[in-house]
Amino acid sequence: MPTAMSTYFKLHYHIVFGTRNRVPCMDKAWRPRLWEYMGGTVRGLNGVPHGIGGWIDHVHLLVDLRPTHSIPDVVRELKKASTEWVRTRHGLHTFQWQEGYGAFTVGWREREGLQRYIATPEEHHRGRTFREELVAMLQEAGVEFEPKYLP
Repeated sequence: MPTAMSTYFKLHYHIVFGTRNRVPCMDKAWRPRLWEYMGGTVRGLNGVPHGIGGWIDHVHLLVDLRPTHSIPDVVRELKKASTEWVRTRHGLHTFQWQEGYGAFTVGWREREGLQRYIATPEEHHRGRTFREELVAMLQEAGVEFEPKYLP
């Protein structure tokens, strides 16, 4: 007699959010440590970080989450923990993340390409702002949006 099938999943998410008012305050000297800290936060939430990176005013995360995770809860915890880290470690007492975020599902076939994208921010930010990058992601994903609400 066949046994019941187990539950299997692999849920990849691309999450992106910026600093409040797009303030370009994340210094290149300490950004890698911030990304490591955020990866630790993801692991602490029982997620798996596959790539974290960004630029002076925003961050990209490629993470695996469990079906029981709530994206808003994960993002809230990431922002809360990393805000405290930046304020404490780097003396930016007014540091804040923007209120919203973008979250996109990623197929397993696209994961490696997105990892490369996240690892090379200098390449795609030479001539493109965070806003332009976000608009392109929203359009590619078919997300309807109001430009006046974008960072």
